[in-house]
Amino acid sequence: MSDISLSKAVRSNLLSLQSTAASMAMTQERLATGLKVNSALDNPTNFFTASALNSRAGDMANLLDSMSSGIKTIEAADNGLKSITKTVETMQSTLRQARQDKSFKTGSYTVNLGATPAGTEQLALSGGAIGTTPINVDLTTTTNTAAAVSDSGTVGSLTTSSTLADAGITITGASTFTVSDGTNTNTFNVTNTGTQTVGDLINSINGNSALAVTASINSSGQFTLTADNNTVGIATGGTVDTGPTGIAASTAANAAVNVVTAKTVDALVTEINANTSLNSAVRASNDNGKLRIENLSTVDLSVGGVSTAGELTGVANSVSVGSNDVRKNLVKQFNELRDQLDKFADDSSFNGINLLRGDKLKLTFNETGTSTIEIQAKDEGGVPTSINNTALGIDEVFNADFDSDATLDMKLESLAGVMGKLRSHASSFGSNLSIVENRTDFTKNMINTLETGAANLTLADTNEEAANLLALQTRQQLSSTALSMASQADQAVLRLFG
Repeated sequence: MSDISLSKAVRSNLLSLQSTAASMAMTQERLATGLKVNSALDNPTNFFTASALNSRAGDMANLLDSMSSGIKTIEAADNGLKSITKTVETMQSTLRQARQDKSFKTGSYTVNLGATPAGTEQLALSGGAIGTTPINVDLTTTTNTAAAVSDSGTVGSLTTSSTLADAGITITGASTFTVSDGTNTNTFNVTNTGTQTVGDLINSINGNSALAVTASINSSGQFTLTADNNTVGIATGGTVDTGPTGIAASTAANAAVNVVTAKTVDALVTEINANTSLNSAVRASNDNGKLRIENLSTVDLSVGGVSTAGELTGVANSVSVGSNDVRKNLVKQFNELRDQLDKFADDSSFNGINLLRGDKLKLTFNETGTSTIEIQAKDEGGVPTSINNTALGIDEVFNADFDSDATLDMKLESLAGVMGKLRSHASSFGSNLSIVENRTDFTKNMINTLETGAANLTLADTNEEAANLLALQTRQQLSSTALSMASQADQAVLRLFG
């Protein structure tokens, strides 16, 4: 207080005690906070520099949280991608199993058309891989044999130099001889002059390119007309008065003769297997004299023209050949796996972002926003895409798709391409994950550097401050002793008045 007078010694010791107390308070604060700069008053330069460094470290710490979340998002997509890849591998295994399976059902039938087939008997195949429209196979074969025109043996010693008269033909004046192959007809002039030979008539007929007829003298010496293609009859006639039977007017005797016979089992096997409409749907073979039909399908095959006794008779009756149940079940398994593939893609989200559905993940790597990365699934052309059945080109399969080995091979080839796409996506996500993880490590190290730099500017050296406090406490004790001694000097004066 200003109205109290202290001696110089007391005042000096008091000031020393006050200074020591202030130093001790500062030292104790440094020890308590661990900071040597607690406010701008302590050291403005260090305080604001450290504050800026700590602020940047805080901003980067916030980005670090975003990066950590981004890593988990990529890992979730990678988990889904791994499961999808395993699913596709299982689908490939299913196709290979179907490709190797040959448990096709068969039916064997005896060909029994009777002694005189009508020529209309057919084997009708429908259903299976053929479809609803039946494909018919004739069970018989028809041979057309043209009857020879001759004199039935009354004149049997003709040669090409024989005259028409030698052939027993009596002609009064000029006449004509008409030959028809069923489509074209030609009339040849003949005379009874004695100079026209059988060879002349043969040459005239054979020299006519419009007629599909051949004239000749057979081994019995008979004049003969034969259809070249064995499919049409020969009509003969004219105004010849007399002559060998069959030349004058025996038209009916020259009609083609149709011979109907049942096809052999081997012939039917060859015909069925050579039919391009059937060779991928059924397979025929000779089963100890029976016609075996193998249904190369996952759908029942209908075999028409089979009697209730299991004989191929061409009757209006049909039997069924069962389907390949193994391949049919594998169709179901394939579609179930395909359905799970989409479910894996739908469930691979993290924090509302699903990279397998085509969502975009954007991460910022610095506090100014100048360093970023955008992560999104893209196709070969760089166009954003989702990773599901539609984008990968995996179609639903049907029973008919597993009928043909060639179709299964195509689907296996398609899934091989899908595996290539999945590996490409996995590589892309792996690369992005590596980038984000490296950036995360970098950011952690930068935060540590910034905080360490700030600490170097503001943190107190506790060892030094503890030593300072001990020295100050010693000084305080000495100052207190000095103050006491100064006070005792004043008290000595008081004793003089005693």
